[in-house]
Amino acid sequence: MLMADDIEFELLLEAIWLRHGYDFRQYARASLRRRLEALLVKCSLPSFSHLQYRILRDPPFFEKALDEITVQTTEMFRDSFFFSALKTEVLPILQTYPSLNIWHAGCSTGEEVYSLAILLAEAGLYERSTIYATDINPVVLATAAEGKYPLAKIKEMTRAYQKSGGVLPFSNYYTCRDATAYLNQDIKKNMVFSTHNLATDEAFIDAQLVICRNVLIYFDRNLQDRAVSLMTRSLSHRGFLCLGSKESASFLKAKVQLEAFRKDAKIYRKL
Repeated sequence: MLMADDIEFELLLEAIWLRHGYDFRQYARASLRRRLEALLVKCSLPSFSHLQYRILRDPPFFEKALDEITVQTTEMFRDSFFFSALKTEVLPILQTYPSLNIWHAGCSTGEEVYSLAILLAEAGLYERSTIYATDINPVVLATAAEGKYPLAKIKEMTRAYQKSGGVLPFSNYYTCRDATAYLNQDIKKNMVFSTHNLATDEAFIDAQLVICRNVLIYFDRNLQDRAVSLMTRSLSHRGFLCLGSKESASFLKAKVQLEAFRKDAKIYRKL
């Protein structure tokens, strides 16, 4: 028998879906519950039922709450071994295409999107590429589109860039003003930022490369299947799908459409 708290939690997810169209019902329960419990504490609310009332009756409150519900962890050149593999093994193959569509799903505040753009620029591919950067949260998308980060992060970003095989001074890609690093327009110009929900939306482009790293770990198995199937359908013939270091397509239904290209870096190729 479910406890009252568990019932309130499930009803809260239904309320979010019915009122605002965000479907968290197939997210991994443990991590989602922790984030919602943290929101209760932050808002000084005694129960999920009280949170449900605020979410149903106060749309501006939900916009702020969405930042707490969704995960926004990302870093420039996160997992250098992945970006190194992308640079040395995937980009030479993509070099043979006259133009490139790239979908970066779950882009959060954009650090990995700009990391990809820098790699493409250094490989001479960015001028013929369009990167579609999507996320469920419009607030973090707006932050990503700005392309500005605290100057205190630059040393860390520079080390990650160099470890990933960057060949130029990282300072070539940003300018500094008022303790903030602003990425150059040349790196931002071929990007399209748009909301997209892997739980409810469908494919929207034919892409040669799809990147969705460290997003599936927050989904249950059914939603993982849906998301990977959706991204695989979005790939052109022999396109590449890149997942996070703790993720795999090996146990999902979509695996029949994919082969491991670099298993250690979680890079797959469409059959």
